[in-house]
Amino acid sequence: MQEKFTQSLPQQDTTIDNKSISKTFWRYAIPSVAAMLVNGLYQVIDGIFVGHFIGFEGLAGINMAWPIIGLIAGLGLLVGMGTGSLISIYKGEDNHTKAQQALATGLGLIAIAGLLVMAALALIAPSLLIAQGATGAPLAMGRAYIDVFTWGAVFTIAAGALPMLIRNDDSPNFSTALMMAGAIVNIILDYIFIAQLDMGLRGAAIATIIAQISITIVAVGYFFTGYSKLRLSLGTFKFNAGIAANAVSLGTSSLFMYVYFSFIIAVHNKLFMHYGSAVHVGAFAIVGYLMTMYYLLAEGIASGMQPPVSYYYGAGHGRKIRATLLLASKVVMLTGITSVLFLNLFPNALVSLFSNGDPALATETVNGLRLHLFAMFLDGLIALASVYFMSVNQGAKALGISAGNMLVQLPFLYLLPQWLGVDGVWLSVPLSNILLAAIVIPLVWKDIQKKQHSDITVGAVTA
Repeated sequence: MQEKFTQSLPQQDTTIDNKSISKTFWRYAIPSVAAMLVNGLYQVIDGIFVGHFIGFEGLAGINMAWPIIGLIAGLGLLVGMGTGSLISIYKGEDNHTKAQQALATGLGLIAIAGLLVMAALALIAPSLLIAQGATGAPLAMGRAYIDVFTWGAVFTIAAGALPMLIRNDDSPNFSTALMMAGAIVNIILDYIFIAQLDMGLRGAAIATIIAQISITIVAVGYFFTGYSKLRLSLGTFKFNAGIAANAVSLGTSSLFMYVYFSFIIAVHNKLFMHYGSAVHVGAFAIVGYLMTMYYLLAEGIASGMQPPVSYYYGAGHGRKIRATLLLASKVVMLTGITSVLFLNLFPNALVSLFSNGDPALATETVNGLRLHLFAMFLDGLIALASVYFMSVNQGAKALGISAGNMLVQLPFLYLLPQWLGVDGVWLSVPLSNILLAAIVIPLVWKDIQKKQHSDITVGAVTA
C-alpha cells in the first residue's frame, strides 16, 4: 500500500470526518477501555476466587498456565487488530468492498488459527508447564486448566478478535456491551464452579470458555444482520489470501505483545521456582492481576486510538494523527502514574483481596508490588507505540517494538537474579522498560513529525 500523504485528500462525509479529534478519540476509546477493564475485572475475579478457595498453589498453577493461554489470546488480538486496521484504512479510502472482504477474511483467519492451536496444545502443553518448573499440585492444576482451553481454543481467539471487528464496523458501544455480557457470564459461572461445586482450576477454565462461546455466537450473528455496516452474506463471504497476509503482517506486533507477556511470565515463573518457591510464583500471580487492570486500560486506549488513526491515515490527515496520538499518550501517562501511586499507598489492602490469610504470600506480594511496578506506566507507552505503527500500516516497526520488548528483557533476567536473588527477578522488567522507552519514544516522535509535515505539504498543494 502506497504512502497516502502523497495523494490528494479524499472528499468524504463520514462520522469520523465530521467530529472533532477529541470527540472521535473518546467515542472509540471509552467503549474500548470499558470493555478491556471489564475483561480484566473478570480475570482479577478469577484470581480472587482461586486465591481464596484454592490458595497459593492454585495461583501458581494458573500463572504457569497463563503463558500458554496468553498466546491463544494473542492470536485473537492479531486477527482483531490486523484485520480491524485494514477495515478502517479501507473505509478511510472509501472502499466498502475491500473493507467487507477484510471482515470476511478475518473470520476465516479465526477458524484457521483455532484449528492449528488445538492441534499444537494437544501435543506440547504439558511440556511447557514442566519447562517453567511446575511440579506437584501446581502442575496438576495447570494441566487441568489448559486441557479445557485446548478444545475451546477457537472460541478464545474469536472472543478476542470479534469485538474489535465490531468496533471497526463503527459499533463500539455494541462491542463493549458484548464483552461486558461475556464477563458477567464468566463471573457468575466462576462462583458456581469454583466456590459452590469445588471444581478448581478446571471449573475456572470451563467458565471462561462458556462465556467466550456466548460472545462468538452473538458476534458472528451480528455481521450477518442489518445492524452491521459491512453486512456479510453467503455470497460476500470470501477469503482473500492477499488481505489475510496483510492482516497477519499488521497484527503480528499485537501477537508479540502477548508473546512478550507469555515469555516474561514463563521465565519469571522458572526463576521464582529456582530462587524461591511456589509462594513466590503465587505472589507474582497477584502482582500480575493488579498490573492487568492498568495494562488493559492502556491497551484499551491504544485499541480505541486505532480506528480513527487508521482512518486518518487512509484519508491523509497527518495533523489529526499527531493530535490523536498525543491525547492518547497523555491519558496513558496520567493513569499509569496514578496507578503506581495507588498501588504503593494501599498495598496490603489490595493483596488481601487475593489471599486467604497466608502471611508469607502477603509479605512477598507487597515486596513484589513495590519493586516490579514502579515503572509500570512505561508499559502503557510502549504498547501505545506499537499500536500506532500498526495503525499507520507500518507493521515492521510495530513488530520491532513488540519483539524488542521481549529481547531487551533477556540480559536483565539473566544477570539481576544472580546478583540480587528474588529481588533481581522482580526488578528485571521495570529496568528494561526504562531502556526500551528511551529508544521507542524518539522513534514515534520522528515518525509523527514526518506525517504532520506531509499533511501540511499536501494541504498546500491542494489549496
